[in-house]
Amino acid sequence: QVQLVESGGGLVQAGGSLRLSCAASGRYVSVNRYSMGWFRQAPGKEREFVAAISWIGGSTYYADSVKGRFTISRDNAKNTLYLQMNSLKPEDTAMYYCAASPEVTVRATMKIDYWGQGTQVTVSS
Repeated sequence: QVQLVESGGGLVQAGGSLRLSCAASGRYVSVNRYSMGWFRQAPGKEREFVAAISWIGGSTYYADSVKGRFTISRDNAKNTLYLQMNSLKPEDTAMYYCAASPEVTVRATMKIDYWGQGTQVTVSS
């Protein structure tokens, strides 16, 4: 079992920055053997992929809508995943979820074994 707890969300003006964190813990499971990702869901919309990072080699993959503005990273020593979000836009407003995947190759449709509860990001215009 893996537990994921997100933090760092909040209200920010357009053009601003936020850094989300996801603390991972696992009983009898090494969270460092999971690829990790961020997804988001805006009101009235389906959950969508944002970014992911593989547990082997640290390769990353981003949605086109955030490429060049968001950076995903992980600190395996701290079992923590990050999402640095710069140049935020009102359309980035959503609940952001951390997720853990057993797959090595990260992509938007990768299988997800565990989800966090989410952290709200609101970008005002």
